[in-house]
Amino acid sequence: MLNAAEGITCPTPDGAFYVYPSIAGCIGKTSPGGKKIDTDEDFATALLEEEGVAVVFGGAFGLSPNFRVSYATSDDNLREACARIQRFCAALT
Repeated sequence: MLNAAEGITCPTPDGAFYVYPSIAGCIGKTSPGGKKIDTDEDFATALLEEEGVAVVFGGAFGLSPNFRVSYATSDDNLREACARIQRFCAALT
């Protein structure tokens, strides 16, 4: 579902509890709430504030422009979070 989000590419994990999707295609855009997405930290902050999805910006791990998302939760929670991420990305201008 993350790969279906506009501007995101996500590798298939090899047995961890998290992935680091790239948001290179989202950099330079503006969120629906008017936040300019210049960094992965901007993306993570706007995603939390506007869609209620908590991720960690990749820069915290030396992996910009990516974000870290844990998938150690229920499938229902993951589907909902991914749907919100897709909606957020689709609304970037």
